[in-house]
This record gives sequence, C-alpha cells and structure tokens, in this order.
Amino acid sequence: MARAWDSSRAYAESKLHMVALAFAVAQRCPNVLSNAVDPGWVRTRMGGAGAPVDQDTGKRMQSWLAVSHDSTALFSGGYWRNLQRQQPAAEATDTRFQERLVAKLADLTGVEMS
Repeated sequence: MARAWDSSRAYAESKLHMVALAFAVAQRCPNVLSNAVDPGWVRTRMGGAGAPVDQDTGKRMQSWLAVSHDSTALFSGGYWRNLQRQQPAAEATDTRFQERLVAKLADLTGVEMS
C-alpha cells in the first residue's frame, strides 16, 4: 500500500529498524557483541546548530562500547544512550518484528542472514 512521504516518520522508522536489526544480530550471532546506540540530538548539518549534544559527546558512546573492558559494556542486544542501557521501543524487542525485518532485508538485498 502506498502512503504519502513523511520525512519524520521515515527517519523514526529507520532508527527502529536499526535497533531491531542489532537485536536480531545479537540473537543469531552469540559470539558477536551487537548493540544499538542512540547518541541523542547531535549538532551536525542534519541536527542543526540548536541541538544540545556536541559531536564529541555523540561519538563517546560508540567508542566506549567498541573498546571498553567494563563488564557493563560486554553485553549484546542492548540499547544504549548516555553510557547507560535504556529500554528501546517495544517493537524493536519483538522477535516476530525482527524476523519480518530480516526476511524483508534478505528479499531486498538478496543476502540471507545466517
């Protein structure tokens, strides 16, 4: 079904899909740490000069998760903001939603996720 373009909705849906995909990877690949990170509203060309988070602060979360040996960071399937695990949208944690997303991505790209 076609619908009118809504840039805000498209952006929000893309973020939901990224979180759900990170969780699907965490489920399917237990030897891989896969997390979703929300850096917040960051001052960039997209975020604008009025955004409350500077770029260094926005990058800090990803860097911390990538290199930290802190037991808090050695977790897979988490949603992180401000160096803390947060509760994501319920849909992102729904395994049926994740499976539909993975199937759709495989259909669109021709790449199956094992």
